[in-house]
Amino acid sequence: MTQEKERPGGGADDPGRESLWRPLRELQEAMDAEIARVYAERRIEGLKPSFVRELLRLDACGPMTIGALATSVGLTPSALSQKVAAMRTAGWVRTVPGADARSRRVTLTAKSRQVVGRLAAEWRATEAALAELEAEVPYPLSRVVVDIERALERQSFHDRIAAKLAADPAWE
Repeated sequence: MTQEKERPGGGADDPGRESLWRPLRELQEAMDAEIARVYAERRIEGLKPSFVRELLRLDACGPMTIGALATSVGLTPSALSQKVAAMRTAGWVRTVPGADARSRRVTLTAKSRQVVGRLAAEWRATEAALAELEAEVPYPLSRVVVDIERALERQSFHDRIAAKLAADPAWE
């Protein structure tokens, strides 16, 4: 009886080995790690860069329902609910009863109120650093996004994938 050898990098026939957008995801993860490093240098422990937009919105607008906060930051209520749970566990927000028995409002904690001014400063500095980076490259990412959105208006991503799958016998 022979055992299959484990292939640490996956087989050569693994289509998951290739990804045009993996470098973009890795770049964003690396940049988020640099932002997290800025927080650590200021001893802002346990804060993920992905929490900051919601914390700033709650600071600017006051307590909000999950639905209202989700709409304001462009997430689904389900996705935001998961994020709020993580933020609550980390001590950045709390939930309190809403106007009716079914709703909950998300509010800042004392911990987050102590650092929200610094977070606003970091947000401004990060946006300025991104603008600086975009000025250094010949084709800024913000322009790429607009151009991709326009291309997707001509033909959706779904339709593009479906057309490729229709031509692939493995999909049948």
